[in-house]
Amino acid sequence: MSSETLDLREQLEEAPSIAPAEHAHSHHHGSGHDESHDSHSEEDELPEVNFIRKYVFSTDHKTIAKQFLISGIIMAIVGLLLSVLFRIQLAWPQEDLGILRPILGKWINESGQLDPEFYLAMVTMHGTIMVFFVLTAGLSGTFSNFLIPLQLGARDMASGFINMLSYWFFFASAVIMTYSLFLETGPAGGGWVIYPPLSALPQAISGSGMGMTLWLISMALFIVSSLLGAINYISTVLNLRTKGMSMTRMPLTIWAFFVTAIIGTLSFPVLFSAALLLIFDRSFGTSFYLSDIYIAGKALENHGGSPILFQHLFWFLGHPEVYIVLLPALGMTSEIISTNARKPIFGYRAMIGSILGIAFLSFIVWAHHMFVTGMNPFLGTVFMLLTLIIAVPSAVKTFNYLATLWGGNIRFTTAMLFSIGLVSLFITGGVTGIFLGNAALDIPLHDTYFVTAHFHLVMGSASAFGFFAGVYHWFPKMFGKMMNDRLGYLHFWLTFISVYLVFFPMHFMGMAGIPRRYYAASTFDFTQGFTNMNIFITLSAILGFSGQLVFLYNFFGSIFKGKKAPLNPWNSNTLEWTTPHNPQHGNWEGQIPAVYRWPYDYSKPGVNNDYLPQHIPDGAIQDWDHNPANASLLYDENGNRVADTPAAHH
Repeated sequence: MSSETLDLREQLEEAPSIAPAEHAHSHHHGSGHDESHDSHSEEDELPEVNFIRKYVFSTDHKTIAKQFLISGIIMAIVGLLLSVLFRIQLAWPQEDLGILRPILGKWINESGQLDPEFYLAMVTMHGTIMVFFVLTAGLSGTFSNFLIPLQLGARDMASGFINMLSYWFFFASAVIMTYSLFLETGPAGGGWVIYPPLSALPQAISGSGMGMTLWLISMALFIVSSLLGAINYISTVLNLRTKGMSMTRMPLTIWAFFVTAIIGTLSFPVLFSAALLLIFDRSFGTSFYLSDIYIAGKALENHGGSPILFQHLFWFLGHPEVYIVLLPALGMTSEIISTNARKPIFGYRAMIGSILGIAFLSFIVWAHHMFVTGMNPFLGTVFMLLTLIIAVPSAVKTFNYLATLWGGNIRFTTAMLFSIGLVSLFITGGVTGIFLGNAALDIPLHDTYFVTAHFHLVMGSASAFGFFAGVYHWFPKMFGKMMNDRLGYLHFWLTFISVYLVFFPMHFMGMAGIPRRYYAASTFDFTQGFTNMNIFITLSAILGFSGQLVFLYNFFGSIFKGKKAPLNPWNSNTLEWTTPHNPQHGNWEGQIPAVYRWPYDYSKPGVNNDYLPQHIPDGAIQDWDHNPANASLLYDENGNRVADTPAAHH
């Protein structure tokens, strides 16, 4: 190695925060570099060694990703426990549930029955936690943070400080939301969509009191967190790509994270405005959502408001939120399926087009959630047509996944199983979405179990499968260890089978007219025929919950006792696998690799190995082909090795 290269490595190690565009592939630094270097005193670097600064208030995107991951898993446990509790109520509404009194306290009355208002609060909190705190922050916060700099060839996010703030706003939001579960009056009630007037009148039910106030405060903090993160993701993708990383060479994961961040930036402020107006109605006597309300026979003084206004504001975020949750999972699925099918992704540009099409259409279909509000039939027809059109880009993604799998040399890793499971759920749930997109069918099916089954399959379960696929695939890069395959297979099959056993029967309950959110199926004669089905669904849900215990054991056990991971265990092409084990803040020691090709050169004709990493230039293919371990070496444009990272020695 030349003295010039050694000098370059020393400079980069001393100043890891310099943008890649300034130094990634230049041996000559101008005065701008010297000034940047001089501005970093030793005192500035010392706090990084401090435990609190390194692992708690960290500005390293990899550590922040792990914080989002662990927090999301904890919130998922809370959300799933709530679902098991209210499923027990639905299965055995007449049974004495006094055994749960040590957990639920006064919400189990003297006769051992669950309080109906607390049942509604549990449904509300389950939906809120799973949609926002698990599938939005836990999924996007984890993998956008972890993969964007690593796959683009960046030292870190555009702003490490803003990145840190985004996590701590999320953490504060999660603490407040969880704390509301322990209020004497109970957490927020009224469904996760918190429609007024129920949510706007603190005196309406116990769940409309302090629990609802804390819900609104928590969501305000959550929106701030999401916006800070989204702005950072967009800035990083646009400004910090390494040399050669054009937009059309980015992995589909990055395209999905990038577009998701744009959707969030445009839609979350609308939910913030909806929550702010709701706070005004609750606390300051305004009437944005209230008019002609009577409580206990007494007329309130509110006039001129409309609860329909809240629905417009909520669903303008609510439907893009479906894709804020789903697109990152679909993007990771593209990467995992291509890697484990050992084939180039089918229709790369069509996949990008479908992501952009879904993003655009997601903003103009929100009122299909409101067909039953008495909207003008012509306006309903417009929203119906737009809703059905969104099936086109969704179908493009599905066909491209299937075409990538077709004829592939498939490796059934745990991540691959969850990715294929996602495709299955996406198809199943998407087909029922065509039913609900049609106003004539949606009106009788609205607020029945058919809707519950649809969105749990296409959004909830599919996104959760993408989350698990991402964890299993990138766990070796996150923690330097391998997860246990047998436990992973057990986790997959328990989860996959239970999801279909839970939600498939709900379609038939919905078509029979069974309303969702009812406290007991025994309340009316026409619902009593589904008592046995409710028991079956509850037992299936408990089976699925047991599968998640397997995952928890595998996840945390592998962190401490897992087998050491190879540098590139899946023989992938993307840049994150070129970093050393447990990379320090800055990711690469020495130069950041340049990019010479797209990320899906698997089984490329003329290349002996079945993968060809992005950073291998044409002039180095023959050298690398005879010794794939050289994938960890960095090359210049002429195919000459210019840096030998510590990773190359593993």
